Amino acid sequence: MTTDAGEPTLTIDELAARTGVTVRTVRFYGSKGLLPPPVIGPRRVGHYGPGHVARLALIEELRQQGMTLAAIERYLGRLPAGIGPDDLAIHRAVVASWAPEAVETVTRGELERRAGRPLGEEDVERLAAMNVVGPAEDGTFRVDAGLLRLGVQLLDVPLSEETILAARKVLVEHSRAAAHELSRLFRGEVAERAAQDVRSLSAHMQPLVVQALLTTFQRSLREELGEWLTGSRTD
Repeated sequence: MTTDAGEPTLTIDELAARTGVTVRTVRFYGSKGLLPPPVIGPRRVGHYGPGHVARLALIEELRQQGMTLAAIERYLGRLPAGIGPDDLAIHRAVVASWAPEAVETVTRGELERRAGRPLGEEDVERLAAMNVVGPAEDGTFRVDAGLLRLGVQLLDVPLSEETILAARKVLVEHSRAAAHELSRLFRGEVAERAAQDVRSLSAHMQPLVVQALLTTFQRSLREELGEWLTGSRTD
């Protein structure tokens, strides 16, 4: 069975395996209204799509950040109706940015389980080139948990490895420049404040700044692509 967009759907067991939670947890989130109900197919089997995967990943990220079930429910309740998997992934990236970097050491099997798909040697090499994974001891891998899902999605993008790495370089350089300028502005604002006030301000500002940067970038990229496509049609 596939979605309207032609994407394969998952049974509840496959959804649980893809996202690293238990079937019981999936059912619990569904009973609380945090996860939309599945599409019921033949033989009364529930089928879950990309939106369920993305929402479940966001819920788990919020939970790992220490949010209560009630707080998660409020967070999800503020999301736009009909929000798609890509926008849910952006929200998850924002939430993940609040946490310190998490690099873990995993086996090949665990790496593939978290990726939600088998990984060939070329796939692993591309993930390594993106600094998502790296070799560790005894055949294990160091994995940047916050970047893994994005890296796996990039494996299916029809771009060369050189283009992806060049794009990463552009993003890193410009994000560092933006971070430097914002830091300079904030330092001037908090120079006379107590250390505790500075830490409190930083904790509040970080998610807001990340969300603002993502929103601004999305709009800018949409405008650039729109101009490019419009120009291509008129050439």
